[in-house]
Amino acid sequence: MIELHNVDCMEYMKTCENNKFDLAIVDPPYNIVSQQKRGVGSRIDVSGKMNNWNNKSPTDEYFKELFRISKDQIIWGANNYEGLPKTEYFCIWNKEQTVDNFASLEYAWLSNGVGKPAKMFTYSIHRHNSTKGVKIHPTMKPVQLYEWLLLKYAKPGQTIFDSHFGSLSIGIACHNLGFDLTACELDKDYFDAAKKRLEIHQMQKRWC
Repeated sequence: MIELHNVDCMEYMKTCENNKFDLAIVDPPYNIVSQQKRGVGSRIDVSGKMNNWNNKSPTDEYFKELFRISKDQIIWGANNYEGLPKTEYFCIWNKEQTVDNFASLEYAWLSNGVGKPAKMFTYSIHRHNSTKGVKIHPTMKPVQLYEWLLLKYAKPGQTIFDSHFGSLSIGIACHNLGFDLTACELDKDYFDAAKKRLEIHQMQKRWC
């Protein structure tokens, strides 16, 4: 089952009991200065309006709630956040980026309960950007990346949570592999476009 909420994730998480989810896989906005200087923090979104998608950073309260409602966590962009608990576990997405002024790697923090040695997933960002379908979010990650995370770090039957689902690549991966997912997205345009993307995928054979 895939359950989607068009709400502020903080409002939703406050309604959840402790340890409601087995694994949270999240990719919150970074709101870092280097992105703002490059103009990365805003774009014309799927509705044709300018949308500042990267103008917030997760608060201490966000992480407190995330850790309360999930047993384990995978947090993308964690190198941008201070105060996360110490852990020996992490993973890397090697994008095989050939453009010098864009990142070649992305880093994810893994909670100690995951208990797996550091791993790297290699999947070209150029291959990702050339795949069939419209890029509906600036930080749209490959479905293949989420499938890899689920196969490496989740167990069959576990429940998954995502606080900022964006393009909903995680939803397609959960559908493909049979995981239950609950996910939030605050922006209505992204929510609608991502929901439609998932519905098309569910009705037709795999296209991304």
